[in-house]
Amino acid sequence: MNAVHELLNSHRSIRKFTNQPISDELLATILRSGQAAATSSFLQGATVIRVRNPASREKLAAFAGNQPYVSSAAEFFVLCADLKRPGNCCVQYDKPFEGDYTEHFIIATVDVALMAQNMVVAAEAAGLGICYIGGLRNNPRDVSDLLQLPKGVYPVFGLCLGYPDQDPECKPRLPLEVIVKEDVYSEEGDAQRIAEYDERVREYYKQRTGGGHGIAWSEQVATLLSEKARPHMRQFLADQGFKMK
Repeated sequence: MNAVHELLNSHRSIRKFTNQPISDELLATILRSGQAAATSSFLQGATVIRVRNPASREKLAAFAGNQPYVSSAAEFFVLCADLKRPGNCCVQYDKPFEGDYTEHFIIATVDVALMAQNMVVAAEAAGLGICYIGGLRNNPRDVSDLLQLPKGVYPVFGLCLGYPDQDPECKPRLPLEVIVKEDVYSEEGDAQRIAEYDERVREYYKQRTGGGHGIAWSEQVATLLSEKARPHMRQFLADQGFKMK
């Protein structure tokens, strides 16, 4: 593997950060790297809100389920899918706005994910640690009100950046044979591969928790998908202008 491959394969979530600030020059490089990501139809449907106000950080940490690293990280961003800005272009050119279709929602959301991942790679290449904060969607209305997000914009997730103050192990991923299919979707052999993978994940969690719980990946996912997941999101998105036509 070359240096880029090694970097990508060494990704971990970091939840403890030092007090060292990130220079303005490095921050600009990270953000420009994010902008360089692919964007469908050149929409550029992502907006990044850099949250610097300590009181706002504390509120966002609470909204996200009391995740203290939202407050302690050197930088915290809220990455938003934005159809307000392209909608303004419709007004400018006297064209009807049809941006409330599901396809437009997908395009803007994917733009956010691609931009964020570019930012993450750029940050980790500079020795920083990151942590995505999907927990902001626990209270998307509170987040939107705090950040004064207009209709046509919604918070997809947050992103902590900072210099790591911990060195966790990389979490093992599913075998390639399970997620990469040849020509058609086949599950042949997957059950055995996943059973073996579950053992690896159990051992990972036992070591990470100092001999504590050793939950399997399959059990973790089964629990996730057997519970209601943020049922408020559909109505919130509709209220925010994402009608999903």
